[in-house]
Amino acid sequence: QVQLVESGGGFVQPGGSLRLSCAASGRIVSISDMGWYRQAPGKRREMVATITSDHVTDYRDAVKGRFTISRDDTNNTMYLQMSNLKPEDTAVYSCHAIIRDDTGWTRNSWGQGTQVTVSS
Repeated sequence: QVQLVESGGGFVQPGGSLRLSCAASGRIVSISDMGWYRQAPGKRREMVATITSDHVTDYRDAVKGRFTISRDDTNNTMYLQMSNLKPEDTAVYSCHAIIRDDTGWTRNSWGQGTQVTVSS
């Protein structure tokens, strides 16, 4: 069994910065694509940023130039550096990863999310 655990969320003023972390643990064989997703109250979950095993990144237009996704494959950890935060960034941020574990199966894994609140 594998787990994804997010950390780093919190309350920040507009224009501030936060760094989110997503740590994968368990009987991990390999991790391919990873990404950050967010969901605001009353809205559907949306992709924020993704990163492949080759470290190719993609961002939704609303966060381009402000957010940076990265991964540390040695430590099975993914990050989202967020700067110039805006109130509309307020949401629960969840990490996602495609993980092969020691059962031999590749699975879509989700963390439980971390709250990011941007407000004055």
